[in-house]
Amino acid sequence: MSVTTEMHRVNGPAASARRIAAMVRRYWYLIRGSWPRLAELAYWPTVQMILWGLVSQFFMTQSSWLAQAGGVLIAGVLLWDLLFRGQIGFTICFLEEMWSRNLGHLFVSPLRPWELVAALITMSAIRTVLGGVFAAVIAILLYEFSIFDLGLPLLAFFLVLMGMGWGIGMVITAIVLRAGLGAESLAWVAMFALAPISAVYYPVETLPETVRWLAWLTPSAHVFEGMRALMVEGVFRWDLLGRALLLDVVYLGIGAATFAWAFAKAREEGKLLQTGE
Repeated sequence: MSVTTEMHRVNGPAASARRIAAMVRRYWYLIRGSWPRLAELAYWPTVQMILWGLVSQFFMTQSSWLAQAGGVLIAGVLLWDLLFRGQIGFTICFLEEMWSRNLGHLFVSPLRPWELVAALITMSAIRTVLGGVFAAVIAILLYEFSIFDLGLPLLAFFLVLMGMGWGIGMVITAIVLRAGLGAESLAWVAMFALAPISAVYYPVETLPETVRWLAWLTPSAHVFEGMRALMVEGVFRWDLLGRALLLDVVYLGIGAATFAWAFAKAREEGKLLQTGE
């Protein structure tokens, strides 16, 4: 076989096609072997369709709503970002330890699981405040809307949303500990599954009656209803805040219990030393 023929066999179009097909197969096996990756294929289109379909339905029936409070949508976006950043800030800090294969090293030290959780919560709060303040300033400069005009209720909304985010963040880290890094995409997609029932951009009454009860099981729906009541009616709903705080306790309790269980199982099975990219 000549050198030219051998080079064509290794570098020719057919060889390139085989290598491309091999890499496509590799990535397909990665998707096929991970249920979070499979679910993610249909996840975003479905969530976007449901969320913006509900927004459109609400606007068609309440055309005068925006005239009463033009900044409600911007406030909803900013508060939703606080919720998402609270959860993602917690989860990303934990994932960074897994990506760097550092969990085992951390827990050879006297560090205890609850101390790690406390540190993750602190970092989440810092990251959220830094990002949230920047976004709020941009809203003032571009749209002449200041979310700080909400006053002290803004602090209450912030605390409720952060508590919910931390609870969900603990559940996500627990799932990643059990399922491995194939489930890390949950860090970005899990919160958005709650967006349609959180009533960020429309009242809970816009939702179909069959799922409204689900909305009232989330602290976020209470916060966004309370935000609209404050901005549109000028009334601070203490009842909504109280129920949201009680739900936060439940979310944090479930998150802490789930994380503690997953961590104990991971330590028992030696998975703390096996994590990484």
